[in-house]
Amino acid sequence: MHKPNLPFTLRQLRYLTALEDARHFREAAEACGISQPSLSVQIKALEDALELSLVERGRGPVRLTQAGREVASRARGILDAGQGIVDLSATLQSGMGGTLRLGTSTTLGPYLMPHVVGDVHRSHPDLRLYIREGPPQSLIHELNDGQHDVILTQLPVQGARLASARLFREPLGVAMPVGHPLEAASNIEGPELEGQTILSLSPAYALHEQISALCIETGAHVSRDYEGTSLDALRQMVAMDMGLTFLPALYVRSEIEGRAQDVVVRPFRGRRFSRSIGLVWRTSSGSVPAFERLARAIRDTARRFPELVLEG
Repeated sequence: MHKPNLPFTLRQLRYLTALEDARHFREAAEACGISQPSLSVQIKALEDALELSLVERGRGPVRLTQAGREVASRARGILDAGQGIVDLSATLQSGMGGTLRLGTSTTLGPYLMPHVVGDVHRSHPDLRLYIREGPPQSLIHELNDGQHDVILTQLPVQGARLASARLFREPLGVAMPVGHPLEAASNIEGPELEGQTILSLSPAYALHEQISALCIETGAHVSRDYEGTSLDALRQMVAMDMGLTFLPALYVRSEIEGRAQDVVVRPFRGRRFSRSIGLVWRTSSGSVPAFERLARAIRDTARRFPELVLEG
C-alpha cells in the first residue's frame, strides 16, 4: 500500500529541537548555520504542516507549547535514527559494521574462531559474525545457495562464481598412539610411513583428498573401513591403535598438547606438510570490503600462533 509523503522534513525537525535547546531564535539559527528569518520561516512551515502551534511567541525566552515539546521529543528520536543510518552506511562501506553470516569447517572453526571473535569484537565492535559449522563440501553448496556470506575453509575451492583470500598455512602432524615405534623420532619423513595404516576423515572433507594423495606417494594405506567423522573421532581411533592419522596444528594445540595422555604428535617433513586456509565468497557479493577486513583480522589473530605460516 502506498503511503503519502511526510508533510515535514528532517531539517525542520532539527530546527525545532535546536530552538528548544537554545530557547532563542537567533541562537538556534546560529547553531544551525542559517539566518534567523530562515529558521522562523521553517518553524512556521512545520506548524502549518502539522496544523499545530509548536512555539509560544512573546517576549523573553522562547518556550515550546505542550504539543511542541511532544513533537520535539519524537523528533530527537527520528534524528538519532537518521544519524544511525548515516553511521551504518559509513561502517558498511568501510567493511567495519553489519552482520556477516560465516560458515566454517568443523576441523578449523572450533579451534580458531573463539580467538578471532574476541579480537574482532574488540577491534570492530559494530561487526557481528553469525557462525555456522559444517563439512567443506556442504559449506560450498550453502555458500552458492546464499546461506552464507563467506566461508572459512581449506583451499583451493573450485567455482567460477567464487573468489578467495588466502590467510595462512596450517601444518599437519602425524598422530600416533603412545608407545608407537615412531614416537622416538623428532620428525617424520615420507619413507617412514611406508606400509602404515592411515586413518582419514570422509571424502566430504578436503583433508581426505590431501591425505590420500600423500599415502599414494609414500606407500602408506588409507583405511577405507574406519573413516572419521571428526578430528576427535580420529584421535580416539589412533589411541586404540587402529592406525596413524594427520592432525592440524590448531587442533593439536587445543586438544592434545598438555591434555591428551594417549596420543602423541610428531612434525611431518619439518612441518612442511600443511593445508592452506582462506576465506571464500561469491564474486557477485557487494560486501567485499567487509570480507577483506575480516581476512586482515583473522591474519592478525593467526600471528599469535607461531606454528601457522601467514599468507596473503
